[in-house]
Amino acid sequence: MNHFRNIDLNLLIYLDALLRERNVTRAAEQLNITQPAMSNGLKRLRNLLNDPLLVRTSEGMVPTERALSMQKQVRQILYSVEEVIQPSRTFTAESSERVFRIMVSDYAASTLMSPLLKALRDQAPQVTIDLMTPSDVSFHDVENGKVDIAINRFDDLPQSFHQKNLWSDDFTCLIHHEHPLIQEYSLENYLAAQHCWVSKTGFGVGIGMTPDAVQKLGWVDEALAKIGHQRRIRVFTRNYHVAMHLAREGLIVTLPTRAAKLYADNPDLVLRKPPFPIPAIDLQMIWSPLLQHDEGHRWFRQLVADVAAESFN
Repeated sequence: MNHFRNIDLNLLIYLDALLRERNVTRAAEQLNITQPAMSNGLKRLRNLLNDPLLVRTSEGMVPTERALSMQKQVRQILYSVEEVIQPSRTFTAESSERVFRIMVSDYAASTLMSPLLKALRDQAPQVTIDLMTPSDVSFHDVENGKVDIAINRFDDLPQSFHQKNLWSDDFTCLIHHEHPLIQEYSLENYLAAQHCWVSKTGFGVGIGMTPDAVQKLGWVDEALAKIGHQRRIRVFTRNYHVAMHLAREGLIVTLPTRAAKLYADNPDLVLRKPPFPIPAIDLQMIWSPLLQHDEGHRWFRQLVADVAAESFN
């Protein structure tokens, strides 16, 4: 205990940021402190633990074996401390004026937000929703509780996140009713047509796409590659409504069925199942351990899950 009294617990916060960023400058920016202060913190950590913790290499700062072994424990300690000191807030949905920040993909925003807002009008009419795009948010924002939940399809997630599958969705083609493909609907004619690509998963700013980068193109093109084919993509977009509008201009749009059904009543468009198998995708909701026991957050994520389940039926 005497040794423990000499430890500045802020050093654990510094260590957590350093191990996540692996860069002194970025870690300092994340904690809103100066770079010299972070460098001094790293020096104190090295003296305290008798380990260099981060070693400079040609590829940047690399954690030592001991630092990596501590990373998960340090994060859990900080979560526990945050939960202990976090003020207890009573939540009453009917009168709450809380703002819930959601990182939501365009696909999820198009298909889930309308029924969610209807449920909020009925149950929590003064609650405000702040919708953010994947490009607005990082893993750190969700992990630190700055964003209440993120709704998207995620390929990789930190183990610390809580998550729940909201639904699974298959795929549908949107085709202009006068397109020749309608008359002779086959894989051969599908491949001969011109297509619009639409997708956005995970976090961060999107990257430029090229038709030959099959390994980066996602669901539809990976499924085609498995059977030895490639479609002719003429437009890349991250916006589902843009893609669905372009279907009216003659491009073939293959996208999750729930999004396609938003245009089911459009007389210009026909919905068809793809002429080849595409694995279903899962829409996931994730949130920080810091918010796991928050009363209002529990209520809100249950509402999202209930709305997703009801709209699926």
